[in-house]
Amino acid sequence: MRTKVNLRALHVGAGALALAVPGAAVALESGAAQALGATAGPALHTSVSRHSLRYDHDLTVNGTAPSGDTGRKVQLQFLAGGHSSWRGLQETTVRSDNRFSFRVRLARSGRLRAVSVPASATSSTPVAQAAATPPSPSDPQRVGVMASLQVPRRSRVSQTGHRISLRGRLLPTQGGLTVRLLGRSARSWRTLARARTGRRGGFVLRYAVRGTGTRLLRVNFRGDASNRGNWVRAGSVTGLVPRVASWYNDGGNTACGFHARFGVANRTLPCGTKVTVAYHGRSVLATVDDRGPYVGGRDYDLNQNTAGALGMYGVATVLTSR
Repeated sequence: MRTKVNLRALHVGAGALALAVPGAAVALESGAAQALGATAGPALHTSVSRHSLRYDHDLTVNGTAPSGDTGRKVQLQFLAGGHSSWRGLQETTVRSDNRFSFRVRLARSGRLRAVSVPASATSSTPVAQAAATPPSPSDPQRVGVMASLQVPRRSRVSQTGHRISLRGRLLPTQGGLTVRLLGRSARSWRTLARARTGRRGGFVLRYAVRGTGTRLLRVNFRGDASNRGNWVRAGSVTGLVPRVASWYNDGGNTACGFHARFGVANRTLPCGTKVTVAYHGRSVLATVDDRGPYVGGRDYDLNQNTAGALGMYGVATVLTSR
């Protein structure tokens, strides 16, 4: 016995199914679009107090929200240079004038933006606001952060050919970055030495002193994807050569016509020439104010003040910059 099929019921059921499928598809598409932010409202707007700042300095980010978003939570997000994911820094609430602000301290360069924080079911946000269309994120603002170099700034004296060591630290800490020691030569700066930072940002620059006289120093970091470059003064270095010197009391007249507090006599250097004289770890910046010595094998005569400051009496080998 064959089973009878109710064709009318079958047609009705198929029609109902055909109507139900498009409705479900629309609901799915709508949910996906909302998840992707396609239905986001007008955008948030932000501005930064500075686009370039030094390491560990404060930055102010001011923003405005669309009208009617009073009380909405917004988050400040940061995208570090060379990275692909945003990181939340701070949250705040839109004020009654539709404005908001953040104050942050950045260690690295990157971009900043403000985004709306979704209202949770347990939050105190009004129901009307929770149901309102959230605003779009603000346009990213680029901020460059200069690295910080910590280097002692002092005068150094060293015999020509000997090496000096200059220790410092680069912040933020990161290993493998190159820093350079630069010296002033005539009217330009020349690289004297290079070093790489350790894991904690420390470095040691070593330089073999060449020539005589005083040279200004600076330490330079050229920058990378994380931080902008920076440089700092690092004092000076004076190259010295050995000379034979004696001392005398210049209580009488001098060949140059004046008495320098720390004076030296030399046969050829012009009167008034500045000469650095070092002996057993002490150094004095002296001035040529007399002629002499006229004893064979001696290059300088030190007056009583210069000899006393150095602790040198009699005849000895000193180090001088000329």
